[in-house]
Amino acid sequence: MKPLIDNLPKLAKQSHKQNKAFFTKLKKKPPKQLDYLMQDLHDAEFKNTNCLDCANCCKTTGPLFTDKDITRISKHLNLKPQQFISTYLRIDEDNDYVLQSVPCTFLGSDHHCVIYEVRPKACREFPHTNRKKFEQITTLTLNNVAICPAAYNIVEAMKKRIKV
Repeated sequence: MKPLIDNLPKLAKQSHKQNKAFFTKLKKKPPKQLDYLMQDLHDAEFKNTNCLDCANCCKTTGPLFTDKDITRISKHLNLKPQQFISTYLRIDEDNDYVLQSVPCTFLGSDHHCVIYEVRPKACREFPHTNRKKFEQITTLTLNNVAICPAAYNIVEAMKKRIKV
């Protein structure tokens, strides 16, 4: 896993143009069974991928925090929502709550999340490769292939399975 993580930015950059063209065509005419195919590719990849071996998403990017996330996590940490916000979050250029810094404050040295049971929705759904209406999140996926080895592998498998 480590060699792939180390080479991921380079591999993602090399395939970016091809992936962007692929996703542009996919958006125009998504296959009827795209969501089922993506679920299959996602499930197959995560049979062989253990996120605890990597945690690159937690090391390099921060999730968006919804109001529900903030309420749930602050309760879990015995903090008032405003205390949680002022301690851990900031508002980004899109006016969303995000972590003040990365790597994630809640990432342990063993790659375990200390708030795993109550983690943000964005973390629970990452890398979003099994999301319904996948064709609507291709820009997000283009970003995620540079962060997540599993997302990179899923997109590579996807390009082999879908002819656009």
